[in-house]
Amino acid sequence: MTGLGTESRPLRVAIVGAGPSGFYAADALFKSSISVSVDCFDRLPTPFGLLRGGVAPDHQKMKSVGAYYDRVAVANEGRFRFFGNVTVGVDISIDELRRYYDAIIVSMGAQSDRKLGIPGEDLPGVHAATEFVGWYNGHPDYQHLTFDLSQETVVVVGQGNVAIDVTRILAKPIEALRKTDIPESILDQLAQSRVRNIHLIGRRGPVQSAFTELEIKEFGELPGIRVVIDPADMRLNDASDAELLTETNTKARKNMAVLQRYLDDPILEGDKTVTIRFLESPVEIQGASHVERIVLEKNKLSGDPGKQQANGTGDTISLDAGLVFKSIGYKGVPMPGLPFDDKAGVIPNQKGQVINDPSVYVAGWIKRGPKGVLGTNKPCSTETVETLLSNLGHLQGCDHPRESEIEKVLEQRGIQWVSYQDWKLIDHLEKENGEKLGKPREKFVSVGDILAALRRVNA
Repeated sequence: MTGLGTESRPLRVAIVGAGPSGFYAADALFKSSISVSVDCFDRLPTPFGLLRGGVAPDHQKMKSVGAYYDRVAVANEGRFRFFGNVTVGVDISIDELRRYYDAIIVSMGAQSDRKLGIPGEDLPGVHAATEFVGWYNGHPDYQHLTFDLSQETVVVVGQGNVAIDVTRILAKPIEALRKTDIPESILDQLAQSRVRNIHLIGRRGPVQSAFTELEIKEFGELPGIRVVIDPADMRLNDASDAELLTETNTKARKNMAVLQRYLDDPILEGDKTVTIRFLESPVEIQGASHVERIVLEKNKLSGDPGKQQANGTGDTISLDAGLVFKSIGYKGVPMPGLPFDDKAGVIPNQKGQVINDPSVYVAGWIKRGPKGVLGTNKPCSTETVETLLSNLGHLQGCDHPRESEIEKVLEQRGIQWVSYQDWKLIDHLEKENGEKLGKPREKFVSVGDILAALRRVNA
C-alpha cells in the first residue's frame, strides 16, 4: 500500500507495553518526518512500567524521567492514545491488532525471573527478588504475596541493581522509608521487620561485581548499618589485578576503593549488618517446611582478564537463614502469535524487526535481553523505529485504519480501558494523597482500586 505516513493516511502504530522502551519508541516516531498516530497498550492501568513498579522508591531522582515520558504523551495529544488495563495476547491478539494497525512494536519487557536450578529453591521463604521489589513498590501483581520479615537473617543471591535495592530496603531505617512512595500498607509491615543480618552473595570477585560505586557506598551512609567484608575476598588473583588496572575499568577501581574503605575503617556500631560476600554460589537451600539454611560453594576464578569464570571448588559452607531472595536476572516470556527464543528469552529479531515479519517490531528487553539501564532503552527503541521506517514500502497497510474501530472492539468485549487522561487523574489523586502523608505519592495498589477511583472522579 502506498501513501502510508502522509497527512491523508497517517501510519498507524500499536505499541504493546507502556514502559520506557515503549515511550522512547513513540517519541522517535513523533520526531520522524512522517505523519503517524500511536496507540500504546499496557496490561496495567498505569503507564511507565518499571519506572513506576521497579525503580527503588528511595531513589526518587531516578523517577524524574517520568516527566519526559509524560511530555511525549501530552505534546502529541491527538496522535497518542493510551489503552491501559488491556492485555494484548488475552483481551486482544497480535493477529487482531494487525487488522487495525499498519505496524506493531512489542516492548513488554522481561516479565519472569531466572531460576537458580538448585534443590530447595521452591521452599517457602524463598522468593524472587523482583517479587519483593514489586510488592514494596505497590505493583498490583504482587500485593497478594507475604514475606516473613520476622526472620533475623536474610540471604540475597546476586549483586546487581535489584539485589542492592532489596538489601537497602531491608536495612534502611523505617523513618527514612516513610518519606518515599512505598504504600502505607507496606510500610506498616516493614516497620515490624525483625531482619538484622543481610548477606549479599556474589559468585565472582569484587573486581567483577555488578554494582556501582554509588550503590555500594550508600550502605555506609545509612545510620545504624554495619558493613562487613572478609579480607580474604579482597585478595586478588593475577588476572583480577590486571583487569583492575585496565585503563577503561574505572568502575571496578571505584568499587574496590569503597570496599577497601569498609575494611580499613570499619563501621563498628549498628543494629543491622550487611555482609558482602564474594566467590560463592548457592548449591542447595535446606529446610523442613520452610527455608532454614543455604549451602554455598566457594568459587575460584580462572581465565583471562575481563573474561574470568567462577568455578566451584567443592568446598561448601552452610549459612543459617530464614529468608532468601534470588536476584540473578530477568527473562522474557512469549507473546502468543509471535516467535520466541526460549533460551535467550527474547523475540528473534534483526535490528528490531521480528524475523520474516515486516509489520511487527520489538524494543527493550524483549528485543535485546535484560541488559542496560533505563537510558539504554532510548537508542534501542530509536534503532527499532529506524528499521520500521526503512520498511515503509513493504508494509501492506491495515484493513481498518480508523481510530474508532479499536475502541469498538474493546467496548464489545466489555474491557474497561484506562486512557491517558484517566491516568492523569490517578496521578493527581496519588500525589494529593501522598502530600497529606509527607511523601511523593500514595499509590493505589490494585487494579480494582484504580478503576473505582476513576468511577468516583468521573461520577
